[in-house]
Amino acid sequence: MFKPLDPLLHSELRLAVMSLLISAEEAEFPYIKEQTGATAGNLSVQIDKLSAAGYIEVEKTFKGKKPCTLCRITPAGLKAFEEYVEALKSYLETAKH
Repeated sequence: MFKPLDPLLHSELRLAVMSLLISAEEAEFPYIKEQTGATAGNLSVQIDKLSAAGYIEVEKTFKGKKPCTLCRITPAGLKAFEEYVEALKSYLETAKH
């Protein structure tokens, strides 16, 4: 009856990261950190989990001499996010009845 919710996206911080990346072509680590209010360490761990699942791609570059970490959602990540939203909608529809 209920569609399964992707446990990887069911984390508040990982869901926030994915939501930010849905609306942006790419985002730098400091921007994501600022928008989510997460600590650098926790955010780094969650980004690694999303990257390992193939939901986002992470590119480490430099801006001048400063390291720059760019994150982008992948097609697989977009599909997983859309499926997660649809599953949530099915829960909400059931709650209305």
